[in-house]
Amino acid sequence: MAPSLEEPITFQSYTQTKAKLDSAWPESIVVSAPVAYEPGRTSVETHDAYDHDDLRPTFPNVHWDPLTEVPYRDRGLHGHPKFRNLLNAATDVFDYNPKIGTEVHGINLAKLTDAQKDDLARLIATRGVVFFRNQTDFDIDVQRELGQYFGKLHKHATTSVPRRAGLEDVHVVYTDEKSKDQRALFAPTFLWHSDVSQRTLLPSSPFSDGRQVTYEIQPPSYTSLKLLSGPPRGGGGDTLWASQYAAYDVLSAPMQKYLEGLTALHSAAMQAEGSRGLGRPVRRDPVITEHPLIRTHPVTGWKSLFFNPGFVTKIVGIPKAESDTIIRYLNEVIATTQELHVRFQWQKNDVAFWDNRISVGNH
Repeated sequence: MAPSLEEPITFQSYTQTKAKLDSAWPESIVVSAPVAYEPGRTSVETHDAYDHDDLRPTFPNVHWDPLTEVPYRDRGLHGHPKFRNLLNAATDVFDYNPKIGTEVHGINLAKLTDAQKDDLARLIATRGVVFFRNQTDFDIDVQRELGQYFGKLHKHATTSVPRRAGLEDVHVVYTDEKSKDQRALFAPTFLWHSDVSQRTLLPSSPFSDGRQVTYEIQPPSYTSLKLLSGPPRGGGGDTLWASQYAAYDVLSAPMQKYLEGLTALHSAAMQAEGSRGLGRPVRRDPVITEHPLIRTHPVTGWKSLFFNPGFVTKIVGIPKAESDTIIRYLNEVIATTQELHVRFQWQKNDVAFWDNRISVGNH
């Protein structure tokens, strides 16, 4: 088998492996490498002593009332059309590709003015996902404060929350060196999804299950995610996003027109059943909600697909065979159309923001 993350090594075992390899070569050509490197192998970090112990995951056994719609006016509507309040303080800004993904340097997210926050919302609504590197001051309390500026934070019915009390609106993504590899449990298209409003990424393996909530009566708008700890560079754990603006654009004009007249059912049932199957509580009864397949974004005025692979169970008002075919087709569009995608390689203290209404992620 080719070397991969399934065979991680510690720095000590690297030294031993190198010594064994060197001994197989004639003494005259043995050369000391300037860096420790084994193809496809990375060192494994242990987390017995962990800096963020209060944010480790827990699953409280409580029950919440059903969600209802709340008044909402998007802060992006107040942002500058050219994002000048935000970008005037930046040292660099660049797009990952024409369709989705922008990285901004020189901004301290913990010290944004209200005008800069509005510009940030507008930039996220425009670009789908926006990245900021090395945000050491952006702790969980500041992260929640910024999220609350954009709107009411969402509390997820099944995912883990931090041990620290009062953070029920934070979704902890946690895997460590003892976690099982769960990738084989899901089809590749199923891993594409929309998300919750606030997330904190703790130790992460190449796969971590982000929980999508397009089934809510009022799905979240913006989500923020910060990496506190994760694999070293090249160790996996990247996140992909797909633009649903771009997904709409790649459809033919007749297909666009056809889908604009349809709605889809988004179901929380499978997610709730999965949690119960693991012996975990479901804190809010699962719902099934009907949403249009094509939406117009309130900030940009652009049309986008609104489709969540794995959680859209039915297209309403058409025969089942037709519904199943459309679902398979839209799954393929999102999963395989490369111009829709952006890939982000995380480093410690990096932060990503994305708009759930017009992007889906694969974490």
